[in-house]
Parts: sequence; structure tokens; C-alpha cells
Amino acid sequence: MKLPLSWLKDYTDISASVKEYCDALTLSGSKVEGYEILGEDITNVVTAKVLKVEQHPNADKLKVCSVDAGEAEPLQIVTGAPNVFEGAHIVLAKNDSTLPGGIKIKKSALRGVESNGMMCSIEELGLTLNDVPYAPEYGILILAEDAPVGMDIREYLELSDQVVEFEITSNRPDCFSVIGLARESAATFERPFSVHEPKAEGTGASICDSFAVEVTAPDLCPRYCARMIKDVKIEPSPQWLARRLRAAGVRPINNIVDITNYVMLEYGQPMHAFDTAYLSGNKITVRRANEGEVITTLDETERKLDSSMLVIADAEKAVAVAGVMGGMNSEIQPTTKEVLFESALFDGTSVRLTSKKLGLRTEASGRYEKGLDYYNTVGAVNRACELVEQLGAGTVVAGMIDTAAPAPAARKIPFRPDAINRLLGISVSREEMEAIFARLGIVIDGDTVIPPSFRPDLEGEADLAEEVARFYGYDKIPSTLSSGTNLNAGKTPAQKNEDKLKSFMTAQGYSETLTYSFVSAKMYDKLNIPEADTIRNYIRIANPLGEDTAIMRTVALGSLMEAIATNVHYRSPKVSLFELANVYLPKALPLTELPEERRHLVFAQYGEGDYYTVKGLVEELANRFTLGTLTFKPEAEHPSFHPGRTASVYIGEQYLGVFGQIHPQVLVNYDIDVPVYAAELDFETMLAVNVPPMLYKALPRFPSMNRDLALIVDRDTTAADIEACIRRAGKKMLCDVQLFDVYQGKQIEEGKKSMAYSLVFRAEDRTLTDAEVNTAVERILKALSEMGATLR
Repeated sequence: MKLPLSWLKDYTDISASVKEYCDALTLSGSKVEGYEILGEDITNVVTAKVLKVEQHPNADKLKVCSVDAGEAEPLQIVTGAPNVFEGAHIVLAKNDSTLPGGIKIKKSALRGVESNGMMCSIEELGLTLNDVPYAPEYGILILAEDAPVGMDIREYLELSDQVVEFEITSNRPDCFSVIGLARESAATFERPFSVHEPKAEGTGASICDSFAVEVTAPDLCPRYCARMIKDVKIEPSPQWLARRLRAAGVRPINNIVDITNYVMLEYGQPMHAFDTAYLSGNKITVRRANEGEVITTLDETERKLDSSMLVIADAEKAVAVAGVMGGMNSEIQPTTKEVLFESALFDGTSVRLTSKKLGLRTEASGRYEKGLDYYNTVGAVNRACELVEQLGAGTVVAGMIDTAAPAPAARKIPFRPDAINRLLGISVSREEMEAIFARLGIVIDGDTVIPPSFRPDLEGEADLAEEVARFYGYDKIPSTLSSGTNLNAGKTPAQKNEDKLKSFMTAQGYSETLTYSFVSAKMYDKLNIPEADTIRNYIRIANPLGEDTAIMRTVALGSLMEAIATNVHYRSPKVSLFELANVYLPKALPLTELPEERRHLVFAQYGEGDYYTVKGLVEELANRFTLGTLTFKPEAEHPSFHPGRTASVYIGEQYLGVFGQIHPQVLVNYDIDVPVYAAELDFETMLAVNVPPMLYKALPRFPSMNRDLALIVDRDTTAADIEACIRRAGKKMLCDVQLFDVYQGKQIEEGKKSMAYSLVFRAEDRTLTDAEVNTAVERILKALSEMGATLR
């Protein structure tokens, strides 16, 4: 919201400098984005009078003029302006002057004749015909005959206003207006504040005798006010009104449209003007749109509506999208003779949804979305009529149509000064609080506070305390340390486990990365995941930023592969990355409830290491999180991993994840030309394991006995199956099993392989004998023979 300080002075007298003003408003809780001084880039430009015009001796299209700029001697100016004449009052940029856009004017010679400045057009001053309606479309700006000579043009054209820009939060719709900001300013500086009541009685028969308004959707339009103007004269607005609009960031158009914009800025109440010549049936109906109804809005765009949207219609058609934009079929034209002013209250949620569906945001919709004052509609439409009379833009018709639902009940909040002081940690008297509330228009009735209708944000005692704090002064509230008696600081067990995991991965040489949870559906194609795979049951975003962020991922590997591909393309020789990433698993599609959100640990590396490096890291993770013994099973069906160098990981019967070498085709899809090894594990499953308490054993008191076994087994037999068999048969005295050799060659039968194991036996209460160990070995060999293994 841009606030011209000259406009502010209509309601309160504040003499502070613009910087002091901005500092004070910031301290009282209004966020100031910055300020600008209009016309600051125009210097040494004055009003002047042309005394003499002569033809340039060396150029047919140039003239040499003698100009009175208020100095001791006339200045010689060379110009090519076709409309210059003797006696004309002009705008002159003298030597060493500046103009908008960083243009600098210096003394120069044009075709051999000295020129001590430049005559200016409206474009060179950064203005338009809407700002200076009397300016010619071509040529220099000719001022009025009574224009003084030598006056700074910023002063003459009122270009030197100071404008402060505020960031208005959505809970303060009252501050989306000059009056609202003036009220805040007056309260901040403790200055008087007043708003005159607009008066426009009107003449002739009442509007109610010739026009009607019907609201068929009162839930979406609690109040609709209308007044009529006859004998309208469409012309440019006077300079003062155009200047204020321009300073506030609104382009002047014509007097009627400018009045509606002026009132919207002043009162914060959006308004609309209809040309009644294009309204059929002398009636306005506020209704829900028909399904598929079409309207061409003022931006010349045809828009298709649905039944959730509210429209303003005449007897035949929709003429405006309520709260958003009017239609071209009733816009103000140069030939308009009769106007209907609309000042209405529309449901903010409805306006917001309509605006989003149509992709159309306007100044009006932005205000309606915040929630407006039920009582502001009457004052705004009367102010518009008052301006019509003041500008001589037409004749106001008597009466007003006011179709209103019952007014909302006044809110009441208990007023307990002691509770407010305890909450803030200060000591402010009841009288001081009452004075603050009075400056803000808040009524006090005994021990009850009644917030004004324009302050919907005041709902409870905490809101009242905020008002006291910001005008008492945040800088005056003492800083105190918490007593700590009720603190329950510290991280949750889940957070501690996350930190533990990240610390472990970092210690292994991995760098953490963060990727978006929203991805492209093409990711599944790049990961070779079949169309029918259930992992493709992802959630689509209703309003994605783009195709690359259109869905919520159900697998995290693809995001990390993008990061790996980026590093490969940057020619990094070796990279190890990990992420604790969120995936979103819908319980049903379309969604009937929130999806299951799970955290997956995904890590990948290239440049060093292999399959066994990743397997070792998974096993070490199990040790760090005391997950117990992991089970690894060959995984030849996973579409994203190499079919012969991949394994699934289980904790007991619980699936934990998968690891191995990335499939060559996936590497091609990501344009990666080096082997990549990766894993994706379910971190939620890791945390859900019932971890037994860690027990420590004393060092063994008795010696161990070792035996080595070299076995001939089928080539497809896995080391895990053999180890499991050995451990079952070895029972309690077998304390360790290690595979130390695998061999396939000429001495081994085709389709077979040799696997050599080292077995360690020990008893906790005695030294084992050879006989005991031999018995255990025989038992192990017998069990191995049952699965087809023979001693080599």
C-alpha cells in the first residue's frame, strides 16, 4: 500500500520528516517497506516563457528561441518542437539539469548554434496525458497563460510528494486504506484524527423508484449499496486527484473511473461504476453464476464461470465478476450519460477462490479477500457521490439502494489491565491503556472492550495486549531471562536419531544433500520403473509450479541420481552423497485422507568403492543402530539396479530396503558414464525395530579353537545360506564364522564352486577339547551335506 503523505494530512496533522515518520510507524507495528520522494530525479527544471522564435540558420526543422526562465538575462534555446510560439509558457530543463531515466541536460551546440537547455514534453517529464490532460499529444508541454516564470516544475505540477510504502498483513484490512493508515499514524504520534462524514443528498426522484437490486446469494453478499448519477460528463480528472492516484500507484483514466479508484484507496472499499445504458431491465441481481456462463472482463479476456462464483447481472447477462473485475459489456465509455455506483460487501473466501480459478488478481479482489467492514459500504458510496458533485462530473440522484443482511453482532472482550501487564511483563496503568484504545477507536464499556467493526483481528485478550505493547513501545519492554522452571528443552528421540545418522554418514565421507519432495513424473521412466508398478501410484499437485515439480515422490533414489548426474557433468572425480528424504505413499487414489509420509535414507557414490563397500556401510549402520543381524537376499528384479549386483536387506522378516550397483540403462538415462553404487533404506523401519538394551560381556577367559572348512557347493548357493546352516549346526560353542575364499576353476567341477570358511569355537566355562570340537564339526558337515555341500 502506497501512502502519499500529502493525502495523509487530510485526516491528521503530522509534521515529522519522512524518515522520522517511517521510523515511528515501524516501531508501532506497521511494516514500512521504504519511501520515495516523487520528482526527486527532476532537478533544475523550471517554468519559462518564450520571448522570441527565429528560424535556425543551418537547419530547416530547428528554431532558435529566446526564453525567459526567471534569470537576469534570457536564455538561448534551440528546439525542434513544432508547437513552439512566441508568448508560450513552457517547461525548460536548464543547463546541468536532470530528467527521469537518468537523462542529463548540458549546454551544447546544435548545427553550430548554442543551446542552453531543452524544452520538455510530458514524456520527458515521465508523465502521460492522464496526468496533464491539456498537454498536446506531440511536441513540448504548453502551460497555462498565467503560469509563473522561473518556478520549479515539481512545485508547479505538484510532483514533489513524499510516498511511503507499507507491507500490510492480511489481518489488518483496515490499513489497506489511506484512512486506516492515517488512524495508525495519528495514534502513533498522538495527534488528533478526524474523517468528515461525506454528504451527497442528491436531487429529483429517488433511485428506488426507477431501479432495483436483488441479492439471491446473501451468504456471499451480505450487503449491496447502489447510488445513481445522471447527466454524467466524462472528462479528465483535475490535477490534484490525478496526482494523488498516480502517487499511490494507480493510473488516472477519467473522472468517473478515477473517483471509484480514489474511494477504494481512501476508504479501502472497492467500488465499481456501471453504464446504465447497457444494463437491461433496470435491475441488478447478485447471484451465483450459471455453470459454463461466459463473460468478457475489462481486460478484454473471455472467462468461463462456474456455479461457485458470484456475479453481478442485469435481466439478461452477467455484467461483472463480483469482487474481482467488471465486464466490458457495461464499462464506462466517453459517451456515458448515466452511471450506477456499486459499493458492496462480498465474502472474502468466495472472492479468493474465484480469483484463483480465473487466474485474475486485482486491487479489489486483494482487499475483499482480507475481509472488509460491513459498515464501510455506505460511507464509501456517499464519498463517491460527494466527489462527483465536487468535480462537477454529474448530478447525484436522491436516495440509495441498501440491500443488507443483519449486521454482525459486536464482539466483546474482557478488559483486565492486570492480565495484560502480566502477559507483557510491564506495568501500564488502566488510564494509559484506555488512552491507547481511544486513539484506535476501541470502545471501553466498564470491564469490557468492544472492538470497532473495521478491526476483525481483535478477538481476545492477547490481541488487546499487542495493541498496548506496540503503542507503549516494544523498545520499552524490559529484556528478562526465562526462569527455566517450566522448560522442557532438548531434542526428541527421533531428532537425536536423525543427528546420529547424519553424523555417521558424514564420518563415512558422505556429504548431505537436500532435494525437493516435488518431482517430475519422468523420474520413474529414468529409473526404469514399469508403468504397472505400484510405486507409480503418486499424488499429483493441483497447482504445480511446473512439470518438473508436478507430483509428490514415492521413491527418493531419483532425486539423488539427479544430484549425482550434476556432479558427473561438473567432472568431479569422486562423490559420495546421502539424504534423509521424505516420500509420500497414498493410501488410496484419488486421495480420501492424507498420505503416509515416510523418511528414507538414500545414499550413492561413484569414483571409488564397489558393491561390497555399500554392503559394509549397510552392515555398519545396523551395528550403530543395534538392529541385530541383517539378512541379505539377491535381488534380480529391481528395475533400477543391476540384476547381478543387487541385494535386498531384511531385519528378520521385515523388509528394510535395497542396495547395489545402479542399472546401466538408468545410468544412460541420467547421462552418467561411470559406475554408481547406491542404497535406499526405510529409516522409519530402522527406528521401529525393538532395540534390546546393549549388553557388555567380559573378555573370554578360555582359549578358542579354530577349524577351516573348504566346501564344494552349487554355483548358485549363497554365502549367507551356508553361514546360516553352519551357525545352526554349530550351536552355542560356535562363536564366529568367516568366509575367506571363493574359488571356481579347472580343479572344480563345472557348475560348482569352492567356498572356504574359518570357524571359531569357544566355551565360556572351560577349555574345549579336540573331541568336542570334532563332534561339532561333524554335526556341521552333516547339516551342510543335506543342502548339497561336500567337503573339498
